[in-house]
Amino acid sequence: MNVIECKELSKVYGNTNAIEDLSFTIEENKITGLIGRNGAGKTTLLKILAGYLHKSTGEVNVLTEDPFNSLKVSSNMIFIDDQMTLPESLTLLEILHSAKMFYKNWDMDLALRLFRYFSFHDNQLHGSLSKGMRSTFNAIVGLSARCKLTILDEPTTGMDSSVRKDFYRALLKEYIDHPRTIIISSHLLNEIEDLLEDVLLIKEGNLLLHKSVDELKEMAIGLKGKSNVIKEIIQGKEVFYRNTVGKDTTYVAVENSFPNELLQRAKENGIEISSVPTDDLCVYLTNRTKGGIDDVFNRN
Repeated sequence: MNVIECKELSKVYGNTNAIEDLSFTIEENKITGLIGRNGAGKTTLLKILAGYLHKSTGEVNVLTEDPFNSLKVSSNMIFIDDQMTLPESLTLLEILHSAKMFYKNWDMDLALRLFRYFSFHDNQLHGSLSKGMRSTFNAIVGLSARCKLTILDEPTTGMDSSVRKDFYRALLKEYIDHPRTIIISSHLLNEIEDLLEDVLLIKEGNLLLHKSVDELKEMAIGLKGKSNVIKEIIQGKEVFYRNTVGKDTTYVAVENSFPNELLQRAKENGIEISSVPTDDLCVYLTNRTKGGIDDVFNRN
């Protein structure tokens, strides 16, 4: 079953296309990473899926319905981000107890165990928390709700490294014990790659790719060696990234479609062959400019 179906989905603000002609599906009980640079349109897309924003054109179905003003979607979905507004008249503990009324699968035991583990206090107020602690509390709500669709928009904003690692582990354990459809957005892939089954990569509102993590890992290969040899090898191939090292050495990240015989000959000609980290590949694919920062300082 597809939990999400989008066809030529667009959202326009004035003269700006925040997202444009996005078509994709997301199956149930998968963790999908929505990856893109800041300003790529990730939050706009997620808010449309959550029913917070109305689409401009195209089609969108979440749990078989248009999510905008859908009671079915709102009762089976939770949207977590760092802009969440929670009642200031309630303490954190009271918020957790109140959540039981809104989420039919709410697990109070889990919520309280996470609450104690991350050192929250019963009488604290949401508005008094630091940015990192606020994100952590929001994450507790997202995990404990156990909704069919859980949307996490940059959920670790402000968290320190150890808390982020604990959150990712908690998310994975919860998913294994209680499968659900989870979308987690980030502008970097390296920290969440091990959690994901699929990656949805967008750039400036456009869909670049939607692949499994395994497919993404096999998409590119790194080659480094004499510039003239590299140039000959990569003829007719899509180059995702190129960097000149020294006077006569080039590194390229290029589509991985070489026969083994050609790679063997390349090694014999002194070419170093390496894998391309998925995080690096996503950065290369979403670069807004050609070349690197060194080109800014090159006056030749």
